[in-house]
Amino acid sequence: MRGKVDYFMDLRDALHQIEEIRRQMACVQLCRVFRSATAGFSALLAIVAAVFQPVLVPDPVRHIQAYVLLWGGVAILSLIVTAIEMTGRYRRSSSQVQQNITRNVAEQFVPCLIAGAALTFVLVRFAAQASWLLPGLWAILFSMGIFSLRRLLPGAVVWVARYYLAMGLLVLTQANPGSVLAPWVMGVTFALGQSALAVILYWTLERPQALERANG
Repeated sequence: MRGKVDYFMDLRDALHQIEEIRRQMACVQLCRVFRSATAGFSALLAIVAAVFQPVLVPDPVRHIQAYVLLWGGVAILSLIVTAIEMTGRYRRSSSQVQQNITRNVAEQFVPCLIAGAALTFVLVRFAAQASWLLPGLWAILFSMGIFSLRRLLPGAVVWVARYYLAMGLLVLTQANPGSVLAPWVMGVTFALGQSALAVILYWTLERPQALERANG
């Protein structure tokens, strides 16, 4: 009887060790897909756009298309940088696991981007008077995109998704279009959110790898 107990305890320990190894391998792969620098770059873009919006789009309520072009351009530039980085890592990687994770990221996040682009077009083209809702809707859709990746990201990233959801809902409660379209609504929302994402990615994925290399 004692031998069977020892056998099951050893089996349990072995399974625990296997699970820990899988978790560490997953962290390594995630570190290769998601980089804090990319999230930090998008936060910086949001700040720059907020600074220049009063110059480029002084009256966003009357010129909603110019407002959308400005912030749409910020989003597209961020996506291009992210896509270039991920594509480069995908092509350089010989790991099937790494390539599968990269494909899963694209497949799960792209739908929220398509929904955001389609919603923006419909509102600007057919319901321009309601286009001031876009900042809140963008934040909510971005939140949904992050939620869709929660199994591929560190657990703390869920708080970033919740932050975007809360900010989006808060923006939608505002009744003044001029206030909603003010530069720092988008600037603060996405600068803070992306900065938090960058910190989480660095602290949970990149920093442990850097410390391991330094100690090794």
